[in-house]
Amino acid sequence: MIHLDAGGVALLAAATVLAAAVNAVAGGGSLVSFPALLALGYPALTANVTNTVGLLGGYAGTSAGYRVELGEQRERLAVLGVAGGAGALVGALLLTRSSPTLFRSIIPWLVLASCALLAIQPLVTSHLDRVRSSADHQTAPLVSGVFVGGVYGAFFGAGLGVMLLALLGITMRDGLQRLNALKGLLSLQINVVAAIYFVFLGHVAWSAALTMLPAGLAGGLLGTALARRLNVTLLRAAAVALGVAVAVRLLV
Repeated sequence: MIHLDAGGVALLAAATVLAAAVNAVAGGGSLVSFPALLALGYPALTANVTNTVGLLGGYAGTSAGYRVELGEQRERLAVLGVAGGAGALVGALLLTRSSPTLFRSIIPWLVLASCALLAIQPLVTSHLDRVRSSADHQTAPLVSGVFVGGVYGAFFGAGLGVMLLALLGITMRDGLQRLNALKGLLSLQINVVAAIYFVFLGHVAWSAALTMLPAGLAGGLLGTALARRLNVTLLRAAAVALGVAVAVRLLV
């Protein structure tokens, strides 16, 4: 059992604030908080599941900050939340029962593909507006994509926000701020399902998780305020830049 001294608590809290803020803007915050847990001496599996539990506060803070944008998206959440939650259960099962080597080897390429989709999203959306129905949030590709996102998010999760934002951006007609809000709440739902599974397995380092939860809440609120101040073009550019950074970090 690892004992966190004052320095360790400060390091982990600072990393979590930053990670939650990055997640609120676009995604990839796990690449800040997960290495911090490893640096403090936690084994990889323990660090991974503790990171999932610890960042729940950040996702909650993001959703609270975006409550206005989420107010009219209940039907979307009812459909996509179930898909994401089901995927999260599968991902959590895979993480604890199989080797992550192959899956982790393709993660950087998945993130880069998501960045490319997000970068060209305005052109794709313009084309899709002419051919898709108004009930686009119920289409099979979107629901299937959110399910896969849930699997990935529970298994490792770095770049989940980038993937979800790209997926939502090319399949739904809406403003990027509202889609960013939806992405944040879907990420929260996915991580809640995974966290419940991990808690019952007993792999969570609670001293670290309890440090991260309030720090994440503060970081999520801070990141939402930052994202709200960015215009659509800057928010998209920030998402792409952060996503590329996530992919490079995973490749290295």
